Amino acid sequence: MARVMTDRARIPEQAGSGGGGANGEVIAELRRVSKSFVIDGRERLVLNDVNMAIGSGEVVAVLGPSGCGKSTLLRILTGLSPPSSGEVLGHGQPLHGLHQGCAIVFQSFALYPWLTVAENVRVGVYRKHLPLDEEGERVHKAIALVGLDGFEDAYPKEISGGMKQRVGIARALVGGPELLCMDEPFSALDVLTAEALRSEVYGLWSRGAAGLRSLLLITHLIEEAVFLADRILVMAANPGSVKQVVDNTLPHPREYHDPSFLELVDEIHAAITAIHLPDEQRPRSATPGTHRLEPLPGALLSEIIGLLEIVHDHGDRIDLFELATLLDLDLGHCIIVLKAAELLGLVTTPKQDVVITGVGRAFVAAESGERKRLFGQQLLRVPTFVFLVERLRRSPDGRLPGDVVRTELAMQVPHEPTQKLFRTIVTWGRYGEVLHYDRRNDVVSLGMASTAPAAAAAAS
Repeated sequence: MARVMTDRARIPEQAGSGGGGANGEVIAELRRVSKSFVIDGRERLVLNDVNMAIGSGEVVAVLGPSGCGKSTLLRILTGLSPPSSGEVLGHGQPLHGLHQGCAIVFQSFALYPWLTVAENVRVGVYRKHLPLDEEGERVHKAIALVGLDGFEDAYPKEISGGMKQRVGIARALVGGPELLCMDEPFSALDVLTAEALRSEVYGLWSRGAAGLRSLLLITHLIEEAVFLADRILVMAANPGSVKQVVDNTLPHPREYHDPSFLELVDEIHAAITAIHLPDEQRPRSATPGTHRLEPLPGALLSEIIGLLEIVHDHGDRIDLFELATLLDLDLGHCIIVLKAAELLGLVTTPKQDVVITGVGRAFVAAESGERKRLFGQQLLRVPTFVFLVERLRRSPDGRLPGDVVRTELAMQVPHEPTQKLFRTIVTWGRYGEVLHYDRRNDVVSLGMASTAPAAAAAAS
């Protein structure tokens, strides 16, 4: 079904990480490319010795955690940024300036708010100096391809996020690129819209719309890479490098819940775990059929504590809508805080009421030190914290680099902003003394509550 292997074993060093597509033609290529930046007077190596090739007739995904240099790699491949060392080739020739056959779709839409949909799309042919009638015909065709007929005169503020990204795709297609590069293009969209657009983008490529021959996808989501790509390059961080290559032979159309799809997702997850923790056994909680990390409601500690105190002051039971009013929160955010308190076993929510639990009452009545102990005790019942405590205990010194933790979060909780989830984990974990976080060195370690015998029993 698929083969996972190191990039060195995959292909000869000068050939790049695969490529060539159906007819052997290579559109864009990196050979032993490295990139450094000077930050605060110190040189930082962002990419190291990267080999990569995009062939005609294939879809390639670059998969890795935030901060591994994926976007930098894309910028170098398309000529937006020069490498510090190595070669960049377009159709086998050294690339000077922009790669004329490439177009980019950005994560942030990058639309001009003062231009209409049609005018934003027209930006894609601005420097091609085409006759006005041909320019207009291309704009009309690109808008039709992405399903935005009838919205030509709308402004970005008048359309949804999914429609904005369609405009971005149309703007990229209007110039007739052979290689469409997408930099985490669906991460700002809701799950259903993202799934629909992935399918539509694949359809555009498979039909050869507007002359499109190949796709390059930058992503941190395993499922997204498996859904779209024929070949997946798995990157490690600090510095960014291609560590493994996966050939994806699953037939299209691909289904997220198909057993073969899930098997490949787990295979890639195991490969990523081996990259970042090579000396450890794969944790049981990351194997097929067992729980994975879960999203945590993004609630502040002060909001959780305030909610408990208000519920307690109202006889340990209150109506949800009254609670939102007393907390001075909109209902949506009140529900997020409520979910956090419920996850921690501090409240229950029968029907429309919020009821404080025995642990919640004990928390409200306790002094500061006891509150921390109770909070930590409840954290050790939350699967995400159980998972991280187990991982930290298996590490030789009870410590893990922040990048390793963030990588696990990005891969196991793909539809949650990684940095936001990491901040929540660190904030809650430090308060409950389950985790420590050294911000200066970006290191997560076990807290006092995680090293006690009772904590070990709770997490087992």
